Amino acid sequence: MALLAVPRHFLGMRFFHSLCNKEVSEALLVKGPIVALESTIITHGMPYPANLKMASSVEAICRAEGATPATIAIRDRMVHVGLTQNQLIDLSQSTSSVKISRRDLVTAITSSTTGGTTVSSTMFLARRNGIDVFATGGIGGVHRGGEDSLDVSADLTELGRTPVTVVCAGVKSILDIGRTLEYLETQGVTVATFGESRDFPAFFTADSGYQSPYNVKTAREAAELIHCNQQLNLESGILIAVPIPKKYQADGSAVESAIQTALSEADLRGITGSKVTPFILSRINELTRGASLKANMELVRNNARVAAQIAVQLAHLREGHRVIRDTPPGHTNDVPLVIGATNVDMVCRTDESLSLNSGKDLLPGNVYFAKGGVARNVAEAYLRTSGRSPHFISVVGDDWAGRYMLDDFAAINLDHSHVSVVPGGTTSIAGLVLSQGDVLHGVADFRIHEHIRPSSVTPDMVRDRPVVVMDCDTPLSTAVYVRDLVVEHDVPLLLEPTAPLKFRDFTDHGVLEVSTMVTPNLAE
Repeated sequence: MALLAVPRHFLGMRFFHSLCNKEVSEALLVKGPIVALESTIITHGMPYPANLKMASSVEAICRAEGATPATIAIRDRMVHVGLTQNQLIDLSQSTSSVKISRRDLVTAITSSTTGGTTVSSTMFLARRNGIDVFATGGIGGVHRGGEDSLDVSADLTELGRTPVTVVCAGVKSILDIGRTLEYLETQGVTVATFGESRDFPAFFTADSGYQSPYNVKTAREAAELIHCNQQLNLESGILIAVPIPKKYQADGSAVESAIQTALSEADLRGITGSKVTPFILSRINELTRGASLKANMELVRNNARVAAQIAVQLAHLREGHRVIRDTPPGHTNDVPLVIGATNVDMVCRTDESLSLNSGKDLLPGNVYFAKGGVARNVAEAYLRTSGRSPHFISVVGDDWAGRYMLDDFAAINLDHSHVSVVPGGTTSIAGLVLSQGDVLHGVADFRIHEHIRPSSVTPDMVRDRPVVVMDCDTPLSTAVYVRDLVVEHDVPLLLEPTAPLKFRDFTDHGVLEVSTMVTPNLAE
């Protein structure tokens, strides 16, 4: 019997001591793009409140790019994959949190330790929870003098054995970058700079003086690397090194001078092990009068942006979408204006003949999600047949279904600049029961369509259009307003009924009368 396949960690269920929050669980369910985020940057990388501001902004950037952020931390004997805002605040203000690397996971969980995950533990936990892309500031590496001390970060060995892609600003500038790149080569890790150049970044500066073996110019190219790595089952990670944007680069020579000073001070004070990096970063910030902290925050945000873009491309690559790399075309009135519903359809399909009174509790069949909404379907059909995006007016909520649809709009290059996102809103979802190919019954929540208001449509949007297409999920008040606009500007109106009762309302208010074409099904 085929039932809806729900991951064991869905909606907070425990899986290998992991607790995924609702947002992450829903993204995992629909195989949406997710970006893992480490938490030692919150607990040890920056002072409060800069750490909280940075963490919140990084999560917001991921969401704005169409990906779900999954900040990972250890608390209450559990691995938390995705933190609430209150949990972020608690973690950023904590003075007792510890750094938790891969080696520390067992003791941290069994001893109820609260802590931030490092690159190595975040990679491991991301992999265990089905997350393939991870954004951070910079990775650890071979320490200066490592040829004598053999002090090599666990981040490097983790990259060699865990197939997660780490998007960062290269190797932290306090380390031996040349030996780190050599070690990564030994571990079989694919290293590529993101951009036109192969110059390997040095955290605060765009060029370390070393080069990556490869470079990828776009998020799509990076996603293709990840996809191929997984198909080959290499079981090793990928490092995407993203140079910090030029306008945020701290002065390279000043930072380098500060690094040397901080290293000398750490040696004189006998600071060793995991305490070295926080001390040096703090001293660099003091010596550069805050310039390095600002650069640190900006490079983390930039890395998150790139990681989210890669995650979105990877999700669509797996789905077999045709991802168009060009930017959406500008608004012109020589393409159709399409107004109406965007839905997520939950389809329950069975090949058995049945009625609602069949008496069976469960039937063999398939359950899956599909992208729907009559207006959305029309908009996509026009895009795919003409190669141009129509002007599309619709609405979604700021929930998982809304993000699911916005990701798809971006992937197929459908202009969605006039698709409103309603804060706290629930995206239109229709549950459909299909028997032998026919819709037997359905339940739908279409309330959000009331936000397609007359103010959503302006006269300039209608003027000189080849056609306006509107479905009957559009609120009646908006439909009447559009009716008047198409008459005023002499623009053809194509009306899609969607349902008999709604179509009757449109007919009673003169919308059918001014329509050039109507496309009902047999029942309508």
